[in-house]
Amino acid sequence: MSASVNPTVRRRRLGAELRRLRELKGMTAEEVAGRLMVSQSKISRLENGRRSISQRDVRDLCDVYEVADERVRAGLMEMARESRQRGWWHEFGDIPYSVYIGLEAEASSIRAYESSFVPGLLQTREYAAAVVAGTFPDYDAQAVQRRVEVRMKRQLRIDDENEDRLGSLWVVIDEAVLRREVGSRAVMADQLCRLLALSERPYINLQVIPFSHGAHPGMSGTFSLMEFPESADSTVVYFEGVTSDLYLEKEADVRRYTNLYDHLRAAALSVADSRSLMHTIAEGFR
Repeated sequence: MSASVNPTVRRRRLGAELRRLRELKGMTAEEVAGRLMVSQSKISRLENGRRSISQRDVRDLCDVYEVADERVRAGLMEMARESRQRGWWHEFGDIPYSVYIGLEAEASSIRAYESSFVPGLLQTREYAAAVVAGTFPDYDAQAVQRRVEVRMKRQLRIDDENEDRLGSLWVVIDEAVLRREVGSRAVMADQLCRLLALSERPYINLQVIPFSHGAHPGMSGTFSLMEFPESADSTVVYFEGVTSDLYLEKEADVRRYTNLYDHLRAAALSVADSRSLMHTIAEGFR
């Protein structure tokens, strides 16, 4: 656990505990919503950690679930207070994928598949600026710069000097990621050199699925799997969307995408052969 409180993770843990208390009581979300005269969707959002939880919400739910132990109630109230604090990313304004950033900041390992561009944790500043400007044409220069700065700060998690460094990062990318000219040829050459340098770190594995492989399971879309150091925090499958993101946490979903990721790794070149291909393409951009 990092030294600072992560509100995203606190919301997830508190939501999971509230769901456990509801299930112990044998109540459905609809029944709880009826007792509190709120919508069922509110109860669902509280339990899945997608909504801030007020101390009043916790108090009311504890009353419904007949939680008598004052230590338990106090612990839940403290989690609610912490869940409403602001993460470092809030200083950059309204970031659409702030939930993901909060999860990424706490993850112990990440497995990512990308078919369009280099994952944010591995991007150079120039490449990141070109990606943001290209994918968000309505952004002004200030908005682009804000998104780039967030991306650069996220990369502290893969810094060798960071005590809270990400334990493991495994990335599988399609060959198209390496060949698509983003920014300029010089930007691409620098970006591929950075990938080569990062791939030498023992906790970062980078594989490429070559065009010659043909069709593969990743053609249906990109995704990430995030695992956490605390056993109470379930693995999350993440999909980035244009207007909203999707998070899957059910065991069956996690198992399905874990299996899919294994297929992608099997379809990709080895780490050594991937490095060789990246080097060849980088030379071409030079």
